[in-house]
Order: sequence, then C-alpha cells, then structure tokens
Amino acid sequence: MGFYIVLAAVMSAVGAALLVKFIDRLRKKDVETEAQQILDKAKQDSDNLKKEALLEAKEEALRLKTEAEKELSKQRDETREREKSLDRREESIDQQATHLRKQENMVEKTQRRLSEKIDENEKRATSLERIIRDQQERLHRMSGLNAEEAKGELLKLLDQQLQSETGAIVLKHQRRMEEEVRPIVQDMLLTAMQRFAAAHTAESTTSTVDIPSDEMKGRIIGREGRNIRSFEKETGVDVIIDDTPGVVIVSGFDPVRREIARQSLNKLIADGRIHPSRIEEVVKETQSEIEATIRKKGEEAATEINVMGLQPRLIEMLGRLHFRTSYSQNVLRHSIEVGFIAGLLAEMIGLDAQTARRAGLLHDIGKAADHELEGGHPKIGADLLKRHGESPEVVHAAFGHHDEIITEYPYTMLVATADACSASRPGARRETLERYIKRMEELESIATGFHGVEQAFAIQAGRELRVIASAKEVNDEMAAKICRDIAKAFEEQLTYPGEIKVTMVRESRFTEFAR
Repeated sequence: MGFYIVLAAVMSAVGAALLVKFIDRLRKKDVETEAQQILDKAKQDSDNLKKEALLEAKEEALRLKTEAEKELSKQRDETREREKSLDRREESIDQQATHLRKQENMVEKTQRRLSEKIDENEKRATSLERIIRDQQERLHRMSGLNAEEAKGELLKLLDQQLQSETGAIVLKHQRRMEEEVRPIVQDMLLTAMQRFAAAHTAESTTSTVDIPSDEMKGRIIGREGRNIRSFEKETGVDVIIDDTPGVVIVSGFDPVRREIARQSLNKLIADGRIHPSRIEEVVKETQSEIEATIRKKGEEAATEINVMGLQPRLIEMLGRLHFRTSYSQNVLRHSIEVGFIAGLLAEMIGLDAQTARRAGLLHDIGKAADHELEGGHPKIGADLLKRHGESPEVVHAAFGHHDEIITEYPYTMLVATADACSASRPGARRETLERYIKRMEELESIATGFHGVEQAFAIQAGRELRVIASAKEVNDEMAAKICRDIAKAFEEQLTYPGEIKVTMVRESRFTEFAR
C-alpha cells in the first residue's frame, strides 16, 4: 500500500514535472510566437515609417521645387522689366543725344550769325563815329562853341532834365502822402480844436488907470514928485502922466508888478490919501492880495483841466502865468488850451489823456521864472518839473515842445502839435505892424530868390504864400521841386508858429490884338 502510495507520489511528481515542462514548452512557444509577432509588427511599422518619410521627403522636395520655380519665374520677370527699362532709358539717351546734336548745330549757327552781326556793328560803329565827328565839327562851325562850351550846355540840359525828374518824384510822393494823411490829420486837429473853443485875451506892457479929474494927477505926483517917486520905488514900475485927460498909464515889463501897481493906484485914488507912508502900506496889502490871486488862478487852472496832485510851488508858478503874455496871448489860458487839445488828441490815438493834459498844462511853466534863472523857458520848465517829481513824459514835453531836442515820448509831439494849434488859432496872437510887414517881406524875398520865380505874394497874415513861376523857364516838375525848396528854406531860415502854405502857380498867357 505504501509502495503504491510512493509510486503514486512518484508518478504524480513525474507527471507534475512533465506537466511543468510541457507548460514551459508551451510558454516558450507562446513567447517566441509573440516575439515574432512583435518583430513582424516592428518591421511593418518600420516599413510604414520609411514609406511615410519617403513620401514626406518627396512632398517637401516637390514644395521646394515649386517655390524655386516661382522665385525663378519672379526673377525672370524682374529681369525682363529691367531689360525693358534699360531699353527705354537707352532710347531716351539716344533722343537726348539727338536733341543735343541739334542744339549744338543751332548754337554754331547762332555763333556764326553773332559773329557776323558783331562785325557788322563794328563797321556801323566806326561809320557812326566818323559821322558823329563830322556832325560835331559841323555843329562847332555852325554854333561857334568849342568842346568845353558845348559840354557846359549839355550839362545844363541834363541838370534841367534831372530837376524835372526829381520834381516829378517829389510831386508824386507829396500827392500820395497828402491823399493818405491830410484827411486824417485835419479831422483829428479840427475835432480837437472845435471841442475846445477858448476866448483869447490880448494884453500889452502897459496898464491904464482912470482918474476922476486932472487934479488927481498933481496929487499922484506930490510935492516935488515925492509921491510918484515913492510909488515907483515900491512897485518897480514907471508911472506915465501926460496930457491925456482922465487916465494915468502904468508901464512895466513884469506883469505881476504892473498889476500890483495898477490895483494899488486904484486904491489910493479911491481912498484919496496919497503920501509915501500910505503908498507903502497899500502896496504891501496889494502884494498879499496878488499872491493869493496867483495861488487861486493856479488852482482854478488845475481844476479846470482836471489835473490833480500838483506841488504847491507848481500851483504858484501856474498862477503867475496868468499875468504873463506871449505875442499878446495870455500864457495861462494858452497852457490850458494846449492841455485840452493834447488830451483830446491823445484820446483819439489811444494814449493816456490825463498825462497829455498834464504835460500840456505845464509845458510853458518855465516862462514864470525864466527871468530869474539862466536858459530858455523849455529847459527852466523841465528842471523845475523834474525837481518837483513830475513824470519823465511831462518833463520831456516841457523840454522838447519847441522841437529843440530828439523826441523820446509821443506826448512831446502831442504837446508840440497842440502848442502850434493854440498859437496859430485866428485871433490868438497879435503882432505889431512893423513886425508884421517885416515878416511879409521876408517871406516874399526868400521866394523870389529862387530861379524861375517871377512874383511872390504873402497872404492870410503870412500863413500862405502864392508864388508865380515863369512858364518859359519852369515846367510842372521843376515847379514842384521849387515849391518844396521854398518850404524847406522857410523851415531853415524863419521862426514862426503853426505852418506856412506855399502854393506854386505856373501858367502861360497869350495876347493878340484884333485890328
């Protein structure tokens, strides 16, 4: 039993071993089969990859070939275009070369013609020179003039022609300036002068005092002339007592002293007590009153023209101008008028009217002290205004309103213009008969001193000069130049307020008699 068990166990073991070996053999076959399958699959995949790579390589090669062909085609097109462009340029160059050859031929022909003309002109010039010499010799024989005399006549003719041309140019520009400027200036000046119409007073260096009877003349003279001597000593004026009934004349160049003397004499005559001590008392009292009047007149003038902030010294100097005259024109009223006109002109051109009025009011303030200080009234007034803190515009206007210095501020020109307007206003100033006649003669003599002027007549109180020119010696252009030269001569040789109008008249007159 045991043997069979062992045998069975051995058989089982042998069977198991055979079974394991069989299983291993089967497994080995399966592995080999699987490996073969894998190898086959790998080979197949490898073949597929090779085919795909070959296909991609062929496609890439085909693409590169296509691109290369396109690029080659493009380059060929560009090459063809360049060839066409070169062909066109070559044709253009050929055309230009042909054109240049034609131009060269034309230039050669022109040069030949010019050479022929030059030769012809030289021959003609030689012939003309010969003819001119012959004509000159003939003219010398006929006129009896030598070369120098003929040259003088020619230069004289050229001078006349140049004068005519210069006169024409002057006339042209003068007319243009008058057309453009005159209406504007006239409108501005007329507007300013019409808006301020002042009354004008004329004074002289003497004052007249009425007396009730001729008996008063003796009392004024006093015993052995002591009263009149005392009066003249206290007042600094001359008392003229003559045969004129009912009046006594007070004479003096200082208008303030003359006014003090006039009022003092009126008071003494009204009082009736005339002796040296009373004269001294009345004169001192009148001096105090006149000083107060001076301050009042200065304040009234500043208030009238609306100029504020003046120093007391300037107010006093303004008041003294009330008793000063210039060509018989009251200087204070003249200053007020200049201030108003300058202010109106400043408003019209866009400047400060207040500054212009201030400068116009103070422009002649030097006349109140020019007998005490050295220099003319413009310099004295400018120094006075500068010391009392006035602006540079006002100081310069006082210094330069007579055009003696270079104008630096527009207000100086405004004041000078207003000053001329006030001085030239009809009725503003009076001149003596001798001075008036002398001025008329000066105007006429200067004008008649020019060549070609036959007569000259001063009219409009010397504001205008009518000049009669010779129609034979002067043409229109020369007349215009002579007219301007006369005006320039007036500006250089004469001193006058305002302006002088010079009118040149040239005419031809023909007279025949019917018999």
